[in-house]
This record gives sequence, structure tokens and C-alpha cells, in this order.
Amino acid sequence: MDVSGTDSPVRHGADEPIHPWTRYVALGDSFTEGIGDPEPNSPGGHRGWADRVAEELSRGHRDFAYANLAIRGRLLQQIVDAQLGPCMDLKPDLVSISAGGNDLIRPGSDPDALAERLDATVQTLSSEGATVVLFNGPDTVSSVLGRIRGKVAIYNENLRTVASRHDAVVADMWSLRQLSNSQMWDEDRLHFSPLGHHTIATMVLDSLDVPHSLEPLQPKPLPQRSWREARSGDLVWTREYFVPWVIRRIRHQSSGDGILPKRPTPGPVFGPADSVLPRN
Repeated sequence: MDVSGTDSPVRHGADEPIHPWTRYVALGDSFTEGIGDPEPNSPGGHRGWADRVAEELSRGHRDFAYANLAIRGRLLQQIVDAQLGPCMDLKPDLVSISAGGNDLIRPGSDPDALAERLDATVQTLSSEGATVVLFNGPDTVSSVLGRIRGKVAIYNENLRTVASRHDAVVADMWSLRQLSNSQMWDEDRLHFSPLGHHTIATMVLDSLDVPHSLEPLQPKPLPQRSWREARSGDLVWTREYFVPWVIRRIRHQSSGDGILPKRPTPGPVFGPADSVLPRN
């Protein structure tokens, strides 16, 4: 599929390819908000893969704008209820949505029912001609996500059907083998590290067939830890991350309670990859 909608890329100058999109809106939960990739100079204090993608998309585009409506802890229906309408009001020509991960972690969740809900959402997002990017779940054996690997696989297959129905682009994290490296994950083992977000941003840009300046990183293998070191790390993780997460589930609380979107309106992208062309 030619996601650019053109037979050949339009270029500015000698070697600055220009993609067709001018307004990008990102929807989702903590993954899209950028949790795990702290950056004090970014809105909300986090950067993340979506910011990194927007930085690259803004290169050579004087009028490119980016909004990020994602909020940590949100379930799929909460994303639909709170983010879909505002997104449509912003009239984007490129939308990314990653949703369903927080649902799948919960006991009794149904990946087939989630996919049906996502299908209706993608139909709405694509109804005005926007390119829609969908994320499937990663194949990981991390201490929490590895327990729902089967449900993630079912959801991923359904997601491919949804993408095919609406001509959406699949950002394939399941096939991104680099994510099996522990350096790609934050210390809470639920969110991605800066390196993980960078790697995912590269994959998204490749999926959109957009030339970019991101270089693939090949982290050195982690040194083997002794049993005692590994056990100590597991105990720290359990105390600082897993137990608070379980308590929030019991109390029906979300890590995103009281949090507002970090980029609620489309605006210029300011970042290391941003290259704004001078106006004539």
C-alpha cells in the first residue's frame, strides 16, 4: 500500500523528501504519552515515540502541526470517549492510535470484543480520509505482559483484520525482535525506556515509508547477573511497581487520574530533529 498517496515523493532542495501529512494527532495511553522516556523540556515531562516521530515528520514542513491527546492508564473505551471527538475536531490527516493494552492486562478481558470496539473507532478516524496507524502488542516475556501473551496474539490478529478493512497502517511491534532486549524497557517492566521509544519511532517511520534521520541502535548485551542480584532486583521491582499497580486495580484507580493531555492542540514541533524552513 502506498501510504503517501503519491507516485513519487515531492522534494524540497536536493535531498529533503517531503511526505504528504501536515497535521498529526496521537491517541492512546501511557505508551503514546511517552512514559518511560522522561524529558524535562518536553510538554508533560515525557518525550516518547510519538514525539520522536513528529520531530522527524516536521523536517522540511514549515506548517506541520502535532497534537498528543494520550493519557496514561486509559482503557480503550475511555480513549474513545475522551479522545476520539477532540481528535476529529482537529481534522488531522495522520492519526495514530494504540489502545487495548490496559484492557488486556485485566482479568476476564476479551480480545475479540476489544477488536470490535476498535474497528468502529478506526472507521470513524478514517472517514475523513486520514491515514490511520494502528499498533499491535509486542511479543514479550516480561514478568507482567508475558502472562497475557495468548490474548495479545489474538488481539493482534483481529487488529490486522481491522487494518485491512479500513486501509490502515500496522505498526508491527510483535515482529520487532529488538524489544526482547531488557534495555528497551523501563525499570517498571511495563513501559519502554528511551531506547525502546527510539526503536519504536524508527519502526513507525519505516512503516509509513518516510525517510528519516534516526539511526538503529545496537545496545551491548547486558552482563550476566548473579542469582542474588537478579532476586534483589525482582524484590525492588515488586515493592516499587507491581504492588502499587495491584492496589490501583483493587481500588479501581488509574495512574492517569487527574492528568491532562500533554499536547491538546496541534502546534509546531520543537525538538532535535525539527528543521523549520524559513518563510519567504
